[in-house]
Amino acid sequence: MTTPSEPGHPRLDPSLSAVVSERRQLTNLAYRLLGSLSDAEDVVQETYARWYAMSRQQQEAIESPGAWLTTVASRVCLDLLGSARARRERYVGEWIPEPLPDRTEWITGRPGGSTADPADPADRVTLDESISMAFLVVLESMTPAERVAFVLHDVFRYSFAEVAEIVGRTPAACRQLASSARRRIRASRASPAPAARRADVIRDFRQAWETKDVGALIGLLAPDVTMISDGGGLAGAALHPIEGGEQIVRYALAIAGMAPDLTLLERTVNGQPGLVAQRNGVTVSVMAFEIADDRITRIWTVRNPDKLRPWTAGPQDIP
Repeated sequence: MTTPSEPGHPRLDPSLSAVVSERRQLTNLAYRLLGSLSDAEDVVQETYARWYAMSRQQQEAIESPGAWLTTVASRVCLDLLGSARARRERYVGEWIPEPLPDRTEWITGRPGGSTADPADPADRVTLDESISMAFLVVLESMTPAERVAFVLHDVFRYSFAEVAEIVGRTPAACRQLASSARRRIRASRASPAPAARRADVIRDFRQAWETKDVGALIGLLAPDVTMISDGGGLAGAALHPIEGGEQIVRYALAIAGMAPDLTLLERTVNGQPGLVAQRNGVTVSVMAFEIADDRITRIWTVRNPDKLRPWTAGPQDIP
C-alpha cells in the first residue's frame, strides 16, 4: 500500500522526507537484531504503520522522528526475539541467519554522528563485520536484551542512556548487558586473515570440490572444522552439524555426485568471500565461511529457498 509520504506519491510532504530516509537505517538495524531480512522488512513496515497511524499533530510533536522510529523498531525486534526461541525449536534442522549478497553501498554509521560511550578500540565493531555470518551466529547465542543493547551501543553507537530508554532498563543494566555480549564476541573471534587470502582459500576450495580432489579439500579444512546446513524442511540438508574434515569432504563429494550439473560461483556472502551453488541458473545454496590460519574452520550452508530470496529477486534494500 502506498502512503502519502512514499517516493513518487504526488502528495509527498517534504517535511516527512527525513522519516522516509530512515528506512535503510531501520532495515540495517533490524536485520542485525533478527538475522532475517524478511523479518527486518516486516519490522520496518510495522514501524512505519505506527508512525502513519498518528495524527499530523502527534507527528509534529515528536522532536526527533528518526530517534522515535529507531526506538519503535528496536522494541518490535525485542518482542520478536523473545518469541524467536520457541519458533526455532519448531524449525526443521539447524537455523542459520539469512545470507545476504554483496552490495556496493554500505551505510557509514549512525546518522548525525554518535554519542555512544567511548569504548576500547579492540571492542569496536565495524558495520561490515557486524553483518558477517560468523558475527550473526554469535548474536544468536545472546539473550534478546544482550543482543539489542550490544547492537545499539557497539555497532550503531547509541549511548547507554539512549539504549536504556529504548529497552526500558537502567543505563547501568544496559552496560552490563553489552559487556556480557562483548565477552561472547571476544571468545568467538578468530584471527582475521587478509581479505585477499580469504578469497584465495575459497577459490582453492571451489576448484578442489569441482575436481573432486580429496587431498586438497582436506588440506583446506581445519581438523576441527564444522559444517552446518539449513534447509528448513523445504530443501535437503543435514539435520545436524557435520564435524571433521573427512566427514565434510565425503558429504561434499556426495552432493557433487548427486548433482553433477551444479555450478559453483565465487560470490560475496555477508561481506565475506563465499560460494553460491546454482542449477540451471537458479540459486539453490549459499555458503558462508570462517577462515583462520589459511584453513576453513566453519561452513554455513543455507538451502532453505525462503532464505534465498535476495539471491534470486531483483535489487533489494539490503543492509
